[in-house]
Amino acid sequence: MAALGVSRSTARELLQPEVLSHLKNLDLVARSVVEGFLIGLHRSPKFGFSQEFAEYRMYNEGDDPRFIDWNVYARSERMYIKRFLGETNSHLMLLLDASASMGFGGPPVTKLRYGQFLAASLAYLASRQHDAVGCMIFDEEVRDYRAPSSRSGKLQSVLHCIDSAEARTGTKFDKTFDKFREQVIRRGLVAVISDFYCDIDRLLDGVRPLAWQGQDVVLFQVLDEQELNPDFKANVLLEDLETGEAVEVAPEFMREAYPGRIRAHIDQLSKAAAGIGADHVLLRTTDSLDQALRNYLLFRQRRQ
Repeated sequence: MAALGVSRSTARELLQPEVLSHLKNLDLVARSVVEGFLIGLHRSPKFGFSQEFAEYRMYNEGDDPRFIDWNVYARSERMYIKRFLGETNSHLMLLLDASASMGFGGPPVTKLRYGQFLAASLAYLASRQHDAVGCMIFDEEVRDYRAPSSRSGKLQSVLHCIDSAEARTGTKFDKTFDKFREQVIRRGLVAVISDFYCDIDRLLDGVRPLAWQGQDVVLFQVLDEQELNPDFKANVLLEDLETGEAVEVAPEFMREAYPGRIRAHIDQLSKAAAGIGADHVLLRTTDSLDQALRNYLLFRQRRQ
């Protein structure tokens, strides 16, 4: 069911979460999304996907050996990597929030599952650009980590890490960002995928040092439609999935007061991100994945 060789209309359908939710294999999801997305781009050079040969550079430890020019090695006994137009030789770190609140949503998918689709697609897209890719799964602790690498077979390890994430406890960004700074020194692209139900000032305390470190940060905020536009006809008991606390709310509050509060939180996050040079992208779990991928590529272009 890969998107190779399909029409643009069919490729567009493959970007919809309700279609992707029927694919059990995350690798197939990533391939379908990226190939469908590229078909939708009409393979435009605007986003740097030309694979025309550009130049050679010396082989460095960690480079994918598939791109070594063995003919050059046979003549000179030196290993060179072929570089292509559009290649940034950067790396992408994916930080995926697997806290309990990310388990909310659906159908067709929860916030966490949408985040997994997004993370896998970004990983696959970056791999096509010959970039090193790594990931970190977190809630109150860092649950899993894969160091960024472009080695052959590394992508499958990253996809397995993403696919194994489960929504469980609360969220602590400070521990995650501290761990990140300990493990990742080289500057690159950092994509944080979360609902960002947290204190914005405390979040900034963690993100700001990444910016000082020279990392380019994009915050993908994933929310369910019911969180943005709740449709309750009667009083309802709402439970905090991370603390277990419950509160009864009236439909009048959800119609009149709640929309302003959630919008204020989103705006605060967006302004805070801009203030430290990071990007903020709001996504609904019903949004086609091409919106997220376009934002990511535009973000990359601005950082080049």
